[in-house]
Amino acid sequence: MADSSATQRIAFIPGDGIGIEVTAEAIRALEALIKTHHLPVDYNTFDWGAEKYLREGVSLPEGAFEMLRRDYAAIFIGALGDPRVPSNQHAADILLGIRFNLDLYVNQRPVKLLDARLCPLKNRSEQDVNFVIFRENTEGLYVGMGGVFKKHTSDEVAVQEDMNTRKGVERILVYAFEYARQHGFKKVCMSDKANALTFGHGLWQRVFAEVRRRYPEVESGHLYVDTLAMEMVRDPSQLQVIVTCNMFGDILSDLGAALQGGLGLAPSANIHPGRVSMFETVHGSAPNIAAKNLANPMAAILTVGMMLEHLGHPRAGARVEEVVRDAIRRDVTTQDLGGNLGSREVGDWIAEQL
Repeated sequence: MADSSATQRIAFIPGDGIGIEVTAEAIRALEALIKTHHLPVDYNTFDWGAEKYLREGVSLPEGAFEMLRRDYAAIFIGALGDPRVPSNQHAADILLGIRFNLDLYVNQRPVKLLDARLCPLKNRSEQDVNFVIFRENTEGLYVGMGGVFKKHTSDEVAVQEDMNTRKGVERILVYAFEYARQHGFKKVCMSDKANALTFGHGLWQRVFAEVRRRYPEVESGHLYVDTLAMEMVRDPSQLQVIVTCNMFGDILSDLGAALQGGLGLAPSANIHPGRVSMFETVHGSAPNIAAKNLANPMAAILTVGMMLEHLGHPRAGARVEEVVRDAIRRDVTTQDLGGNLGSREVGDWIAEQL
């Protein structure tokens, strides 16, 4: 966490498609909060995305990671992905590049129902859907280890390696328990598939058994990932803090987003404690609705709230959630939430309230 007494600089990367639109509304919300809460925050916007890649063949300028690490307290990414770049190489270079080069090993996805009408489950209240998922963010199946043999033949073989290290597993488990302790959560659930992935997830089991002993005041348990997915739908009220591997966290957090009303309400953080961290919307660039004033900006605005809380401004962060919740209750929403307003109109209302 950066020193809140000094000016904190934020790097905004709007990216592609609707990322550009929702980031614009996120910046307007931030500007309102800077004014009303007297926040020592400023920002710069970078044009890293498909347009730059197609124009210059450059995803990131030389020295970008060093600059972000040295000069910024946080990074905000709108969304990346453009059909004109079929490989999405620029998106991988930017998003995965930042995650791995800055060692942002914690992916945090809060699952918080802001209005009971939005939950697809029957008879569930806001109190029933209120938990957080911590996903290990730098290891697992997403590290890109593996290869293809005899490609494009009938004998083709593809191998994808699942990398798990004791250091990586231990630090995400410790982070989850520390978060539970500091935020008043009483329960932590670790999820894996050790009954099938005996080597990699056997390591998760062994390290979890050790780490949980350091936190006797926290009720800790384990569920295999298929069982956990079922329990998230059957009774989400039993869950408080979930911690899991990279791929399972990716899948479970999108399931969690469905419980809270969709990806248009899902903020996300990529954190390394004490270092510059990255905050992102997770709904994708949606090129089919880009530049049509249809995208829901609430996930981006809620992500600003997460970012400000991380930077040491909890009152401003809480205010964001309060205003977004009020917007939903008043039907000041885009079409995905049943409203009839556009991105800009929703952003107008939220910025005015902030």
